[in-house]
Amino acid sequence: MSQAQQKAHERRRFSRIPFEAVVSIKGPNGKWTGKLIDISLKGMLVSRPQNWVSNQKELLKVEIHPPEEVFAIRMDVETTHSENDHVGFECKHIDIDSVSHLRRLIELNVGDDKILNRELAELSH
Repeated sequence: MSQAQQKAHERRRFSRIPFEAVVSIKGPNGKWTGKLIDISLKGMLVSRPQNWVSNQKELLKVEIHPPEEVFAIRMDVETTHSENDHVGFECKHIDIDSVSHLRRLIELNVGDDKILNRELAELSH
């Protein structure tokens, strides 16, 4: 891990969970599909969709479709960074049903209630 990556990891307050799912993104400049790389209570990293065009701070609608599940997680997000092969998003709004599904996914993957409860408390600040 590079020194920059290590510093970013230390600043991170929310656990990132590697998770495979299809992500649909809609914005004023178009619609795209990508693959989820990882997700947290505060955002996500997605493989860069083909023909990606979006400005940072532009509000986008995202739907995450976990494999073999009937539910979708829906969020309003902003692009935080865009690299060659991935795009990072910050969650700006998530509905109660979606946060319940996301909480369950994180709970299953983190395996530590203390960490999950701390992260949920951070969301309210």
